[in-house]
Amino acid sequence: MFDFEFEDYDEPADEKRMSALLSAYEGNAPAWLDSDSLEDIANHYFEQGRYEDALRVIDRLLGLTPHSSDAWMRRGVLLNNLERHPEALEAYDKALALNPADAETHVNRGATLNALGRNREALHACEEAIRIDPIHDEAFFQRGVTLEHLDSLEAAIASFHRCAELNPEHPEIWYELGFCYDCLEKDAKSIACYERHIDVDPYSQDAWYNRGIALSRMSRFEAAVASYEMAIAIQDDFASAWYNRGNALANMGHPEGAVESYQKVIALEGGDPATWYNLGLAFEEMEAYEQAFEYFGKVVEKEKAHPEAWYGMACCLDALERYDEALKLFDQALALKPDIAEFWHAKADCLYNAGNITEALQTYTQIVTDHPDNRDAWLDLAEIRLETDDPEAALNACETALALHPDADGYILKARVLFALERTDAGLQSLKKAFEMDPDMREEFRRSCPDMWRDIQR
Repeated sequence: MFDFEFEDYDEPADEKRMSALLSAYEGNAPAWLDSDSLEDIANHYFEQGRYEDALRVIDRLLGLTPHSSDAWMRRGVLLNNLERHPEALEAYDKALALNPADAETHVNRGATLNALGRNREALHACEEAIRIDPIHDEAFFQRGVTLEHLDSLEAAIASFHRCAELNPEHPEIWYELGFCYDCLEKDAKSIACYERHIDVDPYSQDAWYNRGIALSRMSRFEAAVASYEMAIAIQDDFASAWYNRGNALANMGHPEGAVESYQKVIALEGGDPATWYNLGLAFEEMEAYEQAFEYFGKVVEKEKAHPEAWYGMACCLDALERYDEALKLFDQALALKPDIAEFWHAKADCLYNAGNITEALQTYTQIVTDHPDNRDAWLDLAEIRLETDDPEAALNACETALALHPDADGYILKARVLFALERTDAGLQSLKKAFEMDPDMREEFRRSCPDMWRDIQR
């Protein structure tokens, strides 16, 4: 919104005069207080955020000057700030009836219409202000805000840029531009705009926070953490910043820091399924499986139909070698989401760990049937086929996996299968291929298998 001061009010009243006016007004409001004095008092109250007091002064001023469009416009501003929006519109309409060519009143009226959700009317009001005054920066700013509300983000950006051309020091313009680019996931532009806003207002926690979100989308997690931490330094109880800091740290492979952040969120807001779930993931990453299980359990207590949490609990029990319990929870997750290959794969691994080789083999086979591009499942199928004395089937699975994605581990497994088939030369070639892809394996193999190493060198 605009400054509350009246257009013919050029200099602030000096402190002594202002003190005398306030004493007189707050004493018994003598009749000798003229319109200029009332304007000064109203401006003072407005600047102090005492909107009800300012409104009483303006109403007295309107008793003296009922045909003052400025006074009616200021009354509208005060009513808007008091969230008495319908009354504010009435005041603006009276101001425009007296002075229909006042761009400022049209803009303020547009802001109030936005507050009422009447965005199309607000857009018309802003465009009328621009027609009256084509270089009115606030009109372009408010038009941009209105277009944001209408989800016309590209048009909003154009309007904000015009405002910036007219007034690059506008206190909110770079934040709003950053927000629009943020919504469009034009992250580099969004960050640049938020940084310009921060140059103007370095204590804008929202700008630091939103900058962090854009940086996270670009996988610039270290910079994102620093941005969230600035938001938190400004507002320590900024729960969303703590939460996103946790997410960024988790993505950086720092689960301990993530746990600290999520626990701060719980301290500020209490627990919720999203935070509990992320805490579970962080503890699982730290191999603190019992604590991870506890937090996944909190999720399903609140949301029974949360397949990822059931899956997380099952993985924790598998890691704790509580296989029978884990299998029941894998089935619970699969009942909710039966088409997730990851769930089936983890269940197959658990069956294998539990010594149920036959059912594990059936499950791996079903996974690669339903998801033939699942390379890891093909490798596990090859491993279990080799264990069950079916090296030909193991070789076929191994070659399928390598066709999907060749790597050293795959060639090592293939070599083992070839040796089982007594195809020694081919096995040695597969080992050599693995060492070419991952030289670190070469030295370890040389030390552990010196005779076979000599054969490879021939």
